[in-house]
Amino acid sequence: MTPESVMAIGRVALETTFLVSAPVLLATLVVGLIVAIFQAATQINDASLSFIPKVLAVFVTFALAGPWMLTVMTDYMHRVLTGLPGVIG
Repeated sequence: MTPESVMAIGRVALETTFLVSAPVLLATLVVGLIVAIFQAATQINDASLSFIPKVLAVFVTFALAGPWMLTVMTDYMHRVLTGLPGVIG
């Protein structure tokens, strides 16, 4: 196992992690900005006002993008496990 192969495996793992987590992070970012603008406009400072919409956005995002995220993770694990003999030996 060469250092280049270790770096390649790590790079692909990080790319897959970013790709899978992006929809959830973007949804919470958008909802957080909308709630922050609403709070600034109405001068309501309540922590639960920003928490509950973010949780709902995460659930909706998982419901919509969950199958795609699962497919990406399954494909990655399939590539890793089928490529493991070539990396080790």
